[in-house]
Amino acid sequence: MQDIASIPVFAAIIEQGSFSKAADVLGITKSAVSKRITGLEARLGVRLLNRSTRKLSLTEAGERYYKHAQQALLAAEEAESAATELQNIPKGTLRLVTPMSFGVSHLASIIPEFLKQYPEIDIHIEMTDSWTDIIAEGFDLAIRTDSLTDGSLTVRKLVPLRSVLCASPDYIEKYGAPGLPSELSHHNCLMYTHHTVTNEWVFINNGEEETIRINGNYRVNNSEALREAVLQGLGIGRLPTFIAGKDIISGRLVRMLMDYAMQYKTLYAVFPQKKYMPERMRVFIDFLAVNFGGDNPPWDCW
Repeated sequence: MQDIASIPVFAAIIEQGSFSKAADVLGITKSAVSKRITGLEARLGVRLLNRSTRKLSLTEAGERYYKHAQQALLAAEEAESAATELQNIPKGTLRLVTPMSFGVSHLASIIPEFLKQYPEIDIHIEMTDSWTDIIAEGFDLAIRTDSLTDGSLTVRKLVPLRSVLCASPDYIEKYGAPGLPSELSHHNCLMYTHHTVTNEWVFINNGEEETIRINGNYRVNNSEALREAVLQGLGIGRLPTFIAGKDIISGRLVRMLMDYAMQYKTLYAVFPQKKYMPERMRVFIDFLAVNFGGDNPPWDCW
């Protein structure tokens, strides 16, 4: 066990992608990082990293070591949580990743209030629409809309993310509003390309599903960009209500086909399974659940 102190150094190198960046994160010199890894490889008798001038990569032995190193780090964090949970003072760093549009639209506005309530917590947020391996990349928590398939993770449901069809008043005045889903074939339908099937919209009425193939001259992978095109009268768009809610309330956007529901997703807090959840994580997830309103989010109140 003499190399136990090398585990966080090795993990930092993999997470940061270089010796120098790992040294910055750990607050030590690059030479100290290099010395620690060289000594670890010498004692184990195997090479853990392939080094080149361009990048680092794991050897097969390195991949095995890293997998167990991650488990060791999680165990160490649980030990700290178990030892400190009685103090009931949420503190420490919380690293989380969230989808870009939701993070900008709703998470960013409530973080300052959370930090005022819990000034001893530091929050680091990464906003991205790319899938993230939260354990491998060292995140404590992810906010996601996908269902859970990894048995090493657990989830807490936060809020439903509903979608509606919208158009601007100018578009409706010029082209009219569809009365039935089938009439969308006569309209310019703007498409969000992060959906599994881009050119189909599914409508639900009285428990029956109807799938409509759509066409349009604009496709984009960002909901805010899609909203802007709809606001400017380019066509009809399917927008999440957390994006379109304020515009619907103000009259800048008009809901289409209100007798038909659309498929929706659920927003989850996703985090590694732990026997002892750090107090900082528990209070943050509770804070999200309260502010997002459960089954009746504030952006749906029109």
